[in-house]
Amino acid sequence: MEERPETELISIPATPRASTPEIQTPSGQRSPRPASNKEGKSSTAWTPSSFISPRFLSPIGTPMKRVLINMKGYLEEMGHLTKLNPQDAWLPITESRNGNAHYAAFHNLNAGVGFQALVLPVAFAFLGWSWGILSLTIAYCWQLYTLWILVQLHEAVPGKRYNRYVELAEAAFGERLGIWLSLFPTVYLSAGTATALILIGGETMKLFFQIVCGPLCSSNPLTTVEWYLVFTSLCIVLSQLPNLNSIAGLSLVGAVTAITYSTMVWVLSVSQQRPPTISYEPLPMPSFAASVFSVMNALGIVAFAFRGHNLVLEIQATMPSTFKHPAHVPMWRGAKVAYFFIAMCVFPIAIGGFWAYGNLMPSSGILNALYGFHSHDIPRGLLAITFLLVVFNCLSSFQIYSMPVFDSFEASYTSRTNRPCSIWVRSGFRVFYGFVNFFIGVALPFLSSLAGLLGGLTLPVTFAYPCFMWVLIKKPTKYSFNWYFNWILGWLGIAFSVAFSIGGIWSMVNNGLKLKFFKPPN
Repeated sequence: MEERPETELISIPATPRASTPEIQTPSGQRSPRPASNKEGKSSTAWTPSSFISPRFLSPIGTPMKRVLINMKGYLEEMGHLTKLNPQDAWLPITESRNGNAHYAAFHNLNAGVGFQALVLPVAFAFLGWSWGILSLTIAYCWQLYTLWILVQLHEAVPGKRYNRYVELAEAAFGERLGIWLSLFPTVYLSAGTATALILIGGETMKLFFQIVCGPLCSSNPLTTVEWYLVFTSLCIVLSQLPNLNSIAGLSLVGAVTAITYSTMVWVLSVSQQRPPTISYEPLPMPSFAASVFSVMNALGIVAFAFRGHNLVLEIQATMPSTFKHPAHVPMWRGAKVAYFFIAMCVFPIAIGGFWAYGNLMPSSGILNALYGFHSHDIPRGLLAITFLLVVFNCLSSFQIYSMPVFDSFEASYTSRTNRPCSIWVRSGFRVFYGFVNFFIGVALPFLSSLAGLLGGLTLPVTFAYPCFMWVLIKKPTKYSFNWYFNWILGWLGIAFSVAFSIGGIWSMVNNGLKLKFFKPPN
């Protein structure tokens, strides 16, 4: 065996440590490389571990340095050192914080697309092509901007997460004024939407049964109220899921069914022959005042098509947030995906539905128009699938819109008893809430037709309050473009809210409270 010369050295290449970027200090020690921004300049923003700098670490021995580096990593992982309310661990919205961008997309899409999009062609019948498309585009861009505001304001104050819309309103407007301004419209959106979903879901189940059963139906079919009860019972069963993250699967089902039936409705409508007497001129009104109120009601319908902002902070509250990985990043990523698909649903429904039926569009929306004009031209199987998808979407939407109300019930209980709700108490709250909505729907069966009024009353939640909150919390430079822009948008939203509410009330009185979304034609 040949011996290696003593003078020959075996060189072993050093393996770089790519996981932890470090630099060499003058003392020969290694310390973490300072963070830099996109331009390559060192960041001067304070972080919870700013005091543990390379200059501070350089004269310290290795054991102490390791301790401090571990402390630095811990502080960076903990983020803003947010003070968590122990009660949040007991409540449905904040009980689980393992959400992600996918969950955010599912929840936002489930909350943003629904039955309200099916009445957009009704608004076009009063507005016409130009004003209809213009108003829909402006409303979409406006609400997308206010959605971005809410996502950014979730952690606007270091050490504090605003997990609910009402909490953010209290921080911006003050405790009393914030509750007074935000509590009614957010509860009205959640509970009113849940009641409308019971009405629409029950009536759609009835239509589905009539299409599938046909002439073979029994001589004593279920009444409309009994179908409401069936749908409410299904909602109550699904509502036993404990928290917002646990219904992510339902939100996925709701999102997929909403996209599917929205596409099927407008594709089936435009693929059929248009009625011979179709016209695209705005519906004539007997007086100028009636025309103005009708236009205001139509704009309220457009505003109501973009709901779900009362759930944005609640959805973001289900995500973990640290200094390195703040919650607004995955939330905004998921919201962008969701609202891309929302645009792909609402614009084709509005434009395609108006093209297919013009001002012959019934006040109950495109689904009723499809059933009334083409029930004999379209295969029964396609119609049945469409109605079944609407039922699934209503069941899923009921859960996410009811979650803030469940959270309020349980917050009141836990604050009084200082202990979490048992499974029986939680189930009791949800059964009670479901049947309250059922009885409201039976007593006020016209509620689901008041899209214009609902849009006017709840418009500030989506279009106005976020602009005011941005100015009051972020405090942009006075008289700057940002300052003027948000104040103007906010006050325009309040003015539109008043005008649309008046138009919705006029439409409600003028039609004698008899409109419904899915009333089968004779």
